[in-house]
Parts: sequence; structure tokens; C-alpha cells
Amino acid sequence: MTHDIDQSSKDGSDFEPLTVRIKTATRLTGIGRSKLYELFAEGAIETVKVGASTLVVMQSLRAFIKGAPRGPGPI
Repeated sequence: MTHDIDQSSKDGSDFEPLTVRIKTATRLTGIGRSKLYELFAEGAIETVKVGASTLVVMQSLRAFIKGAPRGPGPI
């Protein structure tokens, strides 16, 4: 079972899940579903298959965003 990024553990402490579903990854990053699938195919972002579910590895997603080129700044 995966958890949304905004959930907390039973003792009330915050945690970050190891993986998230694609819908959550699109919401967190603003990257569209089709583009995410392209990035998965390129190996730019890691996924894990569990049965029929595709889970996005959060560490890989964060690394991709951190390494992505930055825009020119505010317009």
C-alpha cells in the first residue's frame, strides 16, 4: 500500500513515503502524466512495478527535480 505525501504515521510524526502513485507524482511536480511516462522510459525517473501498479520512487523524483534546468526567474 502507498500513502499520499501529506499523510502522517500513527504516532503523529510526519514521514515521507518511499514511493507514490503516478497521480500523486503529477500533483507534486506539476509534470503531466504523459511527460512522466516519457521520463520513466528514458530512465530519468525510477519506478517500481507492484502487480498492476506503477509506483514512482520519491528519491528518484526529488533527484530529477533538483537536477532539472532552471528557468530565467520571475518575468
